[in-house]
Amino acid sequence: MTIRAFTFTPADGVPPSVAPFAHATAAGATLYVTGQMPTDLDGRLVPGAIAQQTDQVMRNLARVLELAGGDLRRDVVAARAYLTDWDDYAAFNAAYELWFPERLPSRTCVGVHGLAAGALVEIDLVAWREAGWGTE
Repeated sequence: MTIRAFTFTPADGVPPSVAPFAHATAAGATLYVTGQMPTDLDGRLVPGAIAQQTDQVMRNLARVLELAGGDLRRDVVAARAYLTDWDDYAAFNAAYELWFPERLPSRTCVGVHGLAAGALVEIDLVAWREAGWGTE
């Protein structure tokens, strides 16, 4: 099995990393996408409530998947979401499900005491493509 790390920059349309990690790592046909924050290409937290932050996180995840050769709606099999306020759960769900109109992936949602940059939400993904990831 081949393992490949994908690291992107704001020039690629992905917010800057705040720590030493790959944005995604492929292991064979499986891609593990690092948790994305609701930050813009300048690394700033987007303003707004949980719906706006969830939308930005999903945009960031979709871009990482696209750059790795995948598609959010087609290839995601599992997601893990982290919320700092459980009272946001219903609004989070409403914003999240808009990104998966045909098929929802498996998901875990966890309440946490805090996230980097004061974010309300962070989401990571697992995706699968029989053809693998990126160019060989």
